[in-house]
Amino acid sequence: MRRLGTAAGLTLATALLSGAAGLGIAAADETTDLPTRQQVEQAQGAAREAAGTVDEVRARLALANSRLETASVAAAQAAEAYNGARWRAEEAQRTAQEARAAAGAAAVDQESLRQDYADLMVSSYQETPQLAALAAITEADGISSMLTTTSALRAGQAALDQRYDELRAATVIAESAAGRAEDAQDEADLAAGDALIARNAAAAAADSANAQAVAVAEEKTRLIADLARLQDISVALAERRQAGLEERARAAAAAAAERQARRQARQEAATQAAQAAAAAEEAAAQPPAAPDDEQDAEQEQPEPADPPTQNTTPPTPGAGVPAVLAFARAQLGEPYRWAASGPSAWDCSGLTAGAWAAAGTSLPHYSVAQYEQSTPIRSADLKPGDLVFWGSSSSPSSIYHVALYAGDGQIIHAPRTGKPVTEESMYYWIPPTFYARP
Repeated sequence: MRRLGTAAGLTLATALLSGAAGLGIAAADETTDLPTRQQVEQAQGAAREAAGTVDEVRARLALANSRLETASVAAAQAAEAYNGARWRAEEAQRTAQEARAAAGAAAVDQESLRQDYADLMVSSYQETPQLAALAAITEADGISSMLTTTSALRAGQAALDQRYDELRAATVIAESAAGRAEDAQDEADLAAGDALIARNAAAAAADSANAQAVAVAEEKTRLIADLARLQDISVALAERRQAGLEERARAAAAAAAERQARRQARQEAATQAAQAAAAAEEAAAQPPAAPDDEQDAEQEQPEPADPPTQNTTPPTPGAGVPAVLAFARAQLGEPYRWAASGPSAWDCSGLTAGAWAAAGTSLPHYSVAQYEQSTPIRSADLKPGDLVFWGSSSSPSSIYHVALYAGDGQIIHAPRTGKPVTEESMYYWIPPTFYARP
């Protein structure tokens, strides 16, 4: 006799037993076609075991996806760390070049003053000022001529002393400039070494993420095959079901993150409104103005002018935003490659820098520096063309991913290895942590 070991068998067995009980028929024995109580219990146990195994497989699938996500984040952090080290090395090298140019200019000035001083020394020596002074005193036609000659000699000596002081000052400046240039070059060399270390770390993280992606893909293939066997369906159907579950989970997480962002925006708006109302009440509670005679007396003593009010409202994106978005959308589908800045592959900050360069705005190829060189804004103030950042803490120095806001809650970005430049929900992943306007 065939034994029932699936949920379908359990359902059938339960229905048969229920029907038998309703008709007043005793449980069947081994000679009938109806399942025995023992078989039903075995079917129930098998179904519970199968259900538990399905849950376990799905948990292992979720864990595999989590490992893949963790590896991707680590690779993104390493890649942006390299971009930062490379950017700092480039800045240090630029500083060293400027310092060398300043040292060269100071050396030229020093040499020019040295030549002038040497020429003046030769001239003064040839004129033999001491003998000339003696001749002026002994042979002068009167005291007036003697004083004139003596005054000229003193002026020549004063000019020589002045040139000497200028030469000493130029020498100090030149030596100081040379020292700064040497220090700047040392810093540039150290920064280049740090960039090399960061590059190796980024390459290792990328290799690890790729290896993890391959391992996770293989593991998911095995787990989905287990699901198909446990659920008595085809592997293709199991894959579609799993993909649908994961997509629904992502959509639910994105919707929850978006709701949270909207709640936070409403709370910020309410806080600002309350602060404005409190300021208005405080202004209304101020004592009335003094009478005219007291005002006249006060006006006699001018008061210092109030400092100019700073406009903290971030500037509205300019007319170049259509060019920014057009450039970014033209890259859709192109592959992600860490440290890449086009024209056929991109990383996150390379894409945003390239997009804004299309509108004439220069941004560093480094997400942290892009934030630092832009105007921070709130999520409620986002407009197309703004930058959206992800960081691992509340400090901007922890930023490791950047995207371009496209409007209507969508972003354009280069996500990670294996996923090309795409346009998708800003909440496709985890909620962003920083926002800024170039």
